[in-house]
Amino acid sequence: MKKFEEKTLSTEKIFDGKVISLQVDEVELPNGNKSKREIIKHPGAVAVIAITAENKIVMVEQYRKAMERSLVEIPAGKLEKGEEPLATAHRELEEETGYVTESMVYVTSFYTSPGFADELIHLFLAENLKKKEDPASADDDEFVEILELRLEEAIDYMKQEKIYDAKTAFAVQYLQLREATKENG
Repeated sequence: MKKFEEKTLSTEKIFDGKVISLQVDEVELPNGNKSKREIIKHPGAVAVIAITAENKIVMVEQYRKAMERSLVEIPAGKLEKGEEPLATAHRELEEETGYVTESMVYVTSFYTSPGFADELIHLFLAENLKKKEDPASADDDEFVEILELRLEEAIDYMKQEKIYDAKTAFAVQYLQLREATKENG
């Protein structure tokens, strides 16, 4: 048994939706007691730090119903069944921003909310962007406005809580660290 492992005794499916599913697992705790865990299953997602030739970060502003407000975020989207994260990153970059690139580099992956969800986001860095004449269109239920921000502007957006989600905050801090590393070369 792994350290602190919780053995699943039973699983009850509660909801199976377009993006997520919800289940309740009864588990045996390491001390032998039983408990319940509500778990959201998610297919995974990608997020793209897209940098223009002018060294601006391409972001999208969109309304987030769960927050009842608009947020400024880096382009992102869920993995389609059988789709590799790199392919998803290229697709989402084009659909949400109209940009394409041949320079897409894997940065890292991270869990968004491991206390109750298994969503894993794969983060990529896209440079050498080209605006596509006739880009693939966004999803029918997705309405975004494209912004291009200097790093300092993105930091200000974080202070103003316009950038207020973990993946985008992570991306901005990644770029800050990258700049600091270049300066201290």
